Amino acid sequence: MVLAPHIQFQGDSGARDRARRITGSPALRVVGRRLLAAIPVLIGVTFVTFAVMSALPNDTAQAILGLHASPSAVAALNHTLGLDQPFWQRYWHWLVNVLHGNLGTTVEGSSVNHELAIHVPTTLGLLLYALVVSVVLAIIVATLAARRPNGIVDRLSLVVSMLGLSTAPYVFAFLLIIVFAVKLNWFPVLSGPVTGPGSFFKNLTLPACAIGFGLFAIYTRLLRADIVEQMQREDYIVTAKAKGVAPWRVLTRHALRNSMFNLITVIGLNLGGLVGAAAIIETIFQVQGIGNDLLTGIANHDAPLVEGITLIFALVTVLGNLLADLAYAALDPRIRYGRSNA
Repeated sequence: MVLAPHIQFQGDSGARDRARRITGSPALRVVGRRLLAAIPVLIGVTFVTFAVMSALPNDTAQAILGLHASPSAVAALNHTLGLDQPFWQRYWHWLVNVLHGNLGTTVEGSSVNHELAIHVPTTLGLLLYALVVSVVLAIIVATLAARRPNGIVDRLSLVVSMLGLSTAPYVFAFLLIIVFAVKLNWFPVLSGPVTGPGSFFKNLTLPACAIGFGLFAIYTRLLRADIVEQMQREDYIVTAKAKGVAPWRVLTRHALRNSMFNLITVIGLNLGGLVGAAAIIETIFQVQGIGNDLLTGIANHDAPLVEGITLIFALVTVLGNLLADLAYAALDPRIRYGRSNA
């Protein structure tokens, strides 16, 4: 009877200690700081987008009703859509609704939340597909090329990389359609709905290749140059070789691991550029994603839809850069956020 309160006290003390260790984690603190710093960034991005959309010619109601609609009908629809309100009032109304989880209504009357819930998974899957494949292939090719600088593999990788750097994604997309969709008939010309793993690879492989080819070229040249520099100049490489470590182990275990920092940095910086690529490539292949919806919303002057998509892309960019920061500490245990170097 006397031991029960004592055991309960020890359990409560252990729970408090675990909670204190979790909340005092440097990684958790850096996550909190990054998320707080992202708030003004997101507000600034949405504000600029809203300002640009408001500066465009406001003929949304006329486009919906047709050229022969009466001025009174156009004015009534503008009032219904809230387009006759001042810019500041419309943005503040949108921002308050966002804080309550409501991204507004499109000019066609559908919910922006509903449209994004349907199309965001497709776009995120496409971008993740392109990014993962390009990074994995870049690591393999760059490692093989750096093993023998100026060798056959290195020269071939240089040719392929220069081709990827000099070819626009939309040009490469049309080449993929002509070769693999029209000539070989391996993939559909236009992407259909993604309903499972089979339809995912069938409908998104060509768009992912069109987006990822340029990324593969950039990552390969960057990683190859960094690995070669590590192998030729760093003292720890010389020490590992002097100890008799196998060349492949030196290359993959030491040089490649330390060369990943620059690659992670470039990947984080490229996330914003993927937005434009997704919009163009999704339009070419008619992928039912938010990139296609973004261009449609701009053409229809659909400010709520464009704002919602911009917010999603901004969140993806912010979270991607946050993951890049955390990946530094995962690769190098000596990196600890929130602690002084002293």
